[in-house]
Formats: sequence, C-alpha cells, structure tokens
Amino acid sequence: MEPITTYEVKSGGQVTATSPISAPSSRKKARTSVAYGALLLFSILYFTRPEDFVPFLGFIPVGKIAGGVALFALLLSWNKLRVKLPVEIKVLLLLFVDLCITIPFAYWRGGAFQTVINGFSKAVIVALLISVIVGTMTELKRLLFIQAASLAAMTAASLVLHPGGTIRLTGALGGVFSNPNDLAINIAITVPIGLAFFFVARRGHRQALWLLAILIMLYGVIATRSRSGFLALAASLAICFWEFGVRGRRIQVLAGGFLLFLFVAGVALATPNYMDRLRSIFQDDVQGAEDHGSRDAREELLRRSVDLTIRNPMFGVGPGNFPAVTQTWRVAHNTYTELSAEAGIPALVIFLLFLGLAFRNLHRMRKSPGYKANPEIRLFTGALWAALIAYVVGAAFADTEYELFPYFLAAYTTALYRISVAYQSVPAQPSISTVVERGYGNGERRDMAWSR
Repeated sequence: MEPITTYEVKSGGQVTATSPISAPSSRKKARTSVAYGALLLFSILYFTRPEDFVPFLGFIPVGKIAGGVALFALLLSWNKLRVKLPVEIKVLLLLFVDLCITIPFAYWRGGAFQTVINGFSKAVIVALLISVIVGTMTELKRLLFIQAASLAAMTAASLVLHPGGTIRLTGALGGVFSNPNDLAINIAITVPIGLAFFFVARRGHRQALWLLAILIMLYGVIATRSRSGFLALAASLAICFWEFGVRGRRIQVLAGGFLLFLFVAGVALATPNYMDRLRSIFQDDVQGAEDHGSRDAREELLRRSVDLTIRNPMFGVGPGNFPAVTQTWRVAHNTYTELSAEAGIPALVIFLLFLGLAFRNLHRMRKSPGYKANPEIRLFTGALWAALIAYVVGAAFADTEYELFPYFLAAYTTALYRISVAYQSVPAQPSISTVVERGYGNGERRDMAWSR
C-alpha cells in the first residue's frame, strides 16, 4: 500500500501535492526490503538445493545457513509482527507450541527435538515472513516464480540424469525431491502455478517456455510411476480445467485441456508398466505393476499409525519417532495419521484447521475488490485452489507434516488474500476542473486523500 498523498488547492486554482501522510520512514522501508530479500534467498536455497549439485557446497551447511537467513529476515520484520496476525498464522503458532509440548513425552526426545526445533520451526518462520512481508502482487509472484521455475528445472535435471528405461524416475537432488512419490506430489502442486504464469505471459517466448516447463513436469510425474502422484496430479488438473477454463471462460483452455489429456494419455501408455501400476490402485496382484509388496506394506503402516494414535491420543510417540517406535524404520506414508500418531489428535485437529483456513482465504477472496478487478489475482487464486487440492490428496500418501512446502502454499493464500482485500485502483492526479466541480475552487485549503 502506497502512502496517502494530500493535495492542496491554493488561490487561483493551482493544485499542489503536499508531503505524504504517515509515510513510512526510509529506515523501515530499507529493513523491509532487506527482509524480503532474505526471504527470496531462503526460497531459492530451499527449492533449488544448490548443495546437491555444486560439489564444494556439499561441505557447507547450506540448510543451517538457510535457516539463519530466515531467522535474520524474521528479526528484521519484528516490528511488523506487532500488528494483528491472520488467524491461520496464529493456528500455525499453536501447532508449533503443541509440538514443543510433545517433546518431553517422546519415545526418543532427541529426535523429537531435532524434528520440531531444527525442522518444523523453519516452516513457522517462513509462513510468518510471507504473511507480514509480502504486500504486493509483484512480491508474491517472485516467490511463486522461484518455486515453479525451480521445480521445472529440477524435473528436467532428474530426467537427464535418470533417462527412461524400466527404472522409476527419482529426484536428481536430495531433500523433498529424493523420493519418486515426493517428487511427483511436489510437481502436482506446482503445475497449477506454472499454468498461471503461462496465462500471465499471454504470448511470446515466455509463454512457450512455460508451456515447455509444464510438459516437462507432466512427463516427470508419469516417469516417477507414482500412484499417489497421479492422484494428486489428476485432482490438480481437474481444478485447473474448471478454474481456468470453465470459470475463466477460456475456450482455448478447454481445447488445450483436451490436447493435454491426449498428451498425458499417450505418454502414460508408452511408459512401461505405468498403466499396470495405476490399475493396482484398485486391484490386487496386477501383473507388471512392480508393486513388490509396497501396497501391503503401506496398509500395515497405516494400521500401525492408527493403532499408535489410539494408544497415545494426546501427545503421540513424539515428532519424527514413528519409524523408531514401529522398528520398521519407515514413515507411515500418510501425513494425517502419522501426525496423529507422533503428536496426538490435538496436533492433527490443529493441522486440519490450518489447512481449512487456507481454503477459507481463497473462498473469501472471490468477494474481494482485487479478485473482481485484477485478472492476475483471479489467475493465482485458481492456481492456489488447485495446488491446495493436490496437496490434500497427495498428503494422504506421503509424510509431509514437517516439510516446508505445504506451509509455503498456505502462506501464499494469506498474502494473496491480504493483497486482494487491500486492492484499489490507482486514481489519476486531480485536475483543476475536477477540484472546482467538487466545490474546492474558492481559494480555501482542502485536502483530498486516497491510497494508491
């Protein structure tokens, strides 16, 4: 929001602009700019993971540096935290407090402490930063661009390093991209954001590049042969078809959606055993599915996570402790039941409330001034709808409760809602005739103020 400008009408009808009212000091502006720059740097380090493909960076604790960058940005924004925080951010802070309370009751306290303090705390910091720092559509688009461009690049790198064949595609990098299922879910979440940038670009080489990036990501999901990734992507594309095509009244999207379906179907049919793996979602013992007992193993892990929830309903067995307690050394592959097993039912309820509030932001946004007036806000509202739906579906088949990307996603809705609600058209500077028509031409001093 720009500072409010006051105009003074002097004798003779001359209109002059006076000093801005309540303009933020240059020092505060500088601190906000540095804090936003630190947030951008953190996003780049998180999504691109340079330490995994630049050799000498492997000896540098990039993860800790990224956490320090986020903490530095938070300290710079401390004054802004004194304003009223959005409800969803308060709920996230409540989840963090609840996870901290579970640490003394954990099966392995050291592991729980590491998970909450060194891991999940970054998610809280990032969500706080996005909610208080990001105040314009340009700033939000930069963050979304980093995520979309990084995922497209990482998918392309993975395809180059693991080209085709009978081996499932795995992430070229570590972290959230190292597992085929996690890579597929992350791509499914990011595809709608890439589509939004495709429409924002309108035409030319940028639109061509985004189309190429989207096709690479779609092929990447198929190459992972991830059943959970397929379900998340199907949900994501269905919402995109509705938001961008039907609701957005774009006939070209409806036609493009049909061509996109043909592309995905053709690649899926050409990928060895992929259709067999998809059939194994609904059928047992499908020949060629290469299941290797993973379905039965996951069903057993799901039962054990529910059993641990029933036995430890308040505090769970400790964040990050499910593999150690079950002695399987495997995660539950279900965000919701794993969180309830590790941190108790209260943590699960708070987590679901947090996601529900993110959806509420997008629902309420449709009635805001910015949504009705700004096409970009409408596009990214639809993209975040699709991304959140994809996450909710994919989270049922992956352990993501302590990862950062779902909290990035929810915080984007907070920032976009605030931008949309505060959105106002920028008026032109008042002319002399306009001032006179309003009765301000008699030589008296009058103030006319508005926010740009």
